[in-house]
Amino acid sequence: MQSSFDFIVIGGGILGLSTARQLQQRFPGKRVLVLEKENSPAQHQTGHNSGVIHAGVYYTPGSMKARFCKEGNEATKAFCREHDIPFDECGKLLVATNELELERMQGLIGRCAENELPIEVLNAEQLKAREPNITGVGGIFVPSTGIVSYTRICEKMAELVAADGGEVRYDAEVRNIRELADSVEVETEQERFAGNFMVACAGLMSDRIVRMLGQVPEFKIIPFRGEYFLLPPQHNQIVNHLIYPIPDPDLPFLGVHLTRMIDGTVTVGPNAVLAFKREGYRKTDISVRDMAEMLTYPGLLKMLARNLKPGLVEMKNSLFRRGYLEQVRKYCPQLTLDDLRAYPAGVRAQAVARDGSLVDDFLFVNTERALVVCNAPSPAATSAIPIGAHIVDQVAERGIS
Repeated sequence: MQSSFDFIVIGGGILGLSTARQLQQRFPGKRVLVLEKENSPAQHQTGHNSGVIHAGVYYTPGSMKARFCKEGNEATKAFCREHDIPFDECGKLLVATNELELERMQGLIGRCAENELPIEVLNAEQLKAREPNITGVGGIFVPSTGIVSYTRICEKMAELVAADGGEVRYDAEVRNIRELADSVEVETEQERFAGNFMVACAGLMSDRIVRMLGQVPEFKIIPFRGEYFLLPPQHNQIVNHLIYPIPDPDLPFLGVHLTRMIDGTVTVGPNAVLAFKREGYRKTDISVRDMAEMLTYPGLLKMLARNLKPGLVEMKNSLFRRGYLEQVRKYCPQLTLDDLRAYPAGVRAQAVARDGSLVDDFLFVNTERALVVCNAPSPAATSAIPIGAHIVDQVAERGIS
């Protein structure tokens, strides 16, 4: 049996649901279907991140990341206000703990100016006044950074899609895609669907979606597990803002930070270790297929060679909490090993090119009847509403409806 729709969206995370909702708004009356393989929305990257509404400190001026993050910061808060979803514009502090980091901080101050991002530069005394439990020689305060539950946002988006006549199908894993001259067919185990156009926001499986469309991706998705710890309740007030280290510009990730969560708790993390399964949230999760694909991919081997020392450090700190603790004790020395309590990990879908470089910006692959979001790392959740608008603009430009 085959059901027909105008638009088929693969993925029930925040990008897929944002896109589905905006397709409905741009093309009123058109039939929209969302296919999600899990039994509820936001079960992967969206529901396993730190819940930060990013401001856009780090991103290259003029990049999609920089533009979408800034627009998304405002759009996310507006969506939350409209639908009574709690969020907290608590602000973020980037803390320099030594002279080298103070020098690196100057580059971030310039980046914020280029991105027209309001900040406040703090000396050691001003930093201590804002955060009595944090130690540093200086810092940058970013007031527009906030926290929210992206799962709550997804639940509301799914509700809106359904209320406006769309369908959100759960337990509907895509097995095959066939692109025809005037339509695209998508098969799950239970059913086959036909649509005028398909959008895939499949995160960790995005390169496999590209292959289902008969294309050869110029990248491979490599999963990096980000491991977090939860501080005990007595530390729920240990910080007033989000606390981030000054990142090393030679490393691909931002370092371990203290994050106030919207439920009032505080987490420590994440690190970044290679996962042995695309959806490998636990250290013991292993997929022979996923490992074989990764270890035979030249891009991964080149990337690991370039980052061998920091990669080994991350692996060591994943296995032994004491090294992980020392990273956060640089700016919060009162924490102890007993303060690091178990918390669910997340997995980041990172596109890696064949030359071993990490794809830094958002990446899309287009065919005649489909658009695939291929690289959407942080700040993708923050940027979901403008990314959805960008996708819908591309659909409209093609004259497909």
